[in-house]
Amino acid sequence: MTERLEDIALAMVADGKGILAADESSGTIKKRFDAIKVESTEENRRDYRELMFRAGDAMKNHISGVILYDETIRQKAADGTPLVDIIKAAGAVPGIKVDAGAKPLAGFPGDTVTEGLDGLRERLAEYYKLGARFAKWRAVIDINEEENVPSATAIDANCHALARYAALCQEAGIVPIVEPEVLMDGAHDIDTCYEVTKVTLLQLFSELYAADVNLAGTILKPNMVIPGKKSGTKASPEQVAEMTLKVFRETVPVAVPGIAFLSGGQSDEEATANLNAMNAAGPLPWKLTFSYGRALQAAPQKAWAGKKDNVTAAQKAFAHRARMNGLAAQGKWSPDLEKQG
Repeated sequence: MTERLEDIALAMVADGKGILAADESSGTIKKRFDAIKVESTEENRRDYRELMFRAGDAMKNHISGVILYDETIRQKAADGTPLVDIIKAAGAVPGIKVDAGAKPLAGFPGDTVTEGLDGLRERLAEYYKLGARFAKWRAVIDINEEENVPSATAIDANCHALARYAALCQEAGIVPIVEPEVLMDGAHDIDTCYEVTKVTLLQLFSELYAADVNLAGTILKPNMVIPGKKSGTKASPEQVAEMTLKVFRETVPVAVPGIAFLSGGQSDEEATANLNAMNAAGPLPWKLTFSYGRALQAAPQKAWAGKKDNVTAAQKAFAHRARMNGLAAQGKWSPDLEKQG
C-alpha cells in the first residue's frame, strides 16, 4: 500500500491534535538543560524525550506528529525500543528537522538564509528508511526597520530554498512542513509584522507553485501576527486572531490542508490563548493547530529536572499542556481550564 502525502498531511492536522517539536539542536537543548541544571549528555537527552513520547494519553489524544533531530531519530529507548517505534505506537507520525540552520546572507547585513539543500535528497532517502514521514525546514525572517531588514533578497532566497526543500521531500514520499518564521524579537508593531508576514507568504506560495509542489501534501508552519517583544505593546488574543486570519485569507491557498503554528517565544498560555481565539472565530478553510516546542515543553522540563523520580510529574505537566493546546485547536479552551492543571 502506498502512503499518500495528502493522507499523512491530514493525519498531522487531525482534530484536537498538534505537533510536538522535539527537534532542538544540540546547542539549543544544552541551553534548556543548563536552565534546569541538567548535563546535556546523549543519555539525558534521550531520557527526557522518551518520557514525553511515553506520556500515554497525552500522545494518543493530542499529539499527531513529533519533529525529531538527527540524533533522536536514531536513538533507542532505555529498554532498547527505537524511539520512532514508540512514537508510531502512540499513533503519531515521526518527522525530522532537515535544515542546517540560518547563516548570514552575504551582502545583506542583518539578514539570514537557511542552508542545507546540498545532499538533501540522499538524507531524505535515509530518513524515510528510519521511519520519518514528514520533515521540517525553518526560514528565519527578522524585522529591523532601522536597518531595512528584511530585504526582498532575503525573503526571495529563503522562500526559494523552502520550495526546493519541499519538492525534494515530496519526491522522497515525505510531507514537507514549510516554516517561514517572521521573528517576534524586534521593536516593530503588529501592523509591520502583518505586512512582512504577508509579503513572505505571497512569495512562498509563488515559489511553491513554481517548484510544482503538491500543496495538499504540505503543511504550513508560520508565525502568528503579533507585535515585536521590544515594542512594549501586547495584543489581545482577539487582535492576534483577527490580524493572523486576515493575512492567511489573503495569502494561503485553500488546497493547504493545515496550518500548524510555531510558538515563537510566546509564553505557554499566550500561545494557547491565541490559537484558541483563531479557532473560535468560526469555520476556516484550513485546520489550524500547533507545532510547539518550548510552549509544550517548558513545564515538563522544569518538573523533570533530570531526576528519574520526577518522570511522572513531568509527564503530567506535558499532558496538561498537550490537552490545553488540543482544546485550543478546536476553539474549546478557556483560562479556567488552566487551573485544573
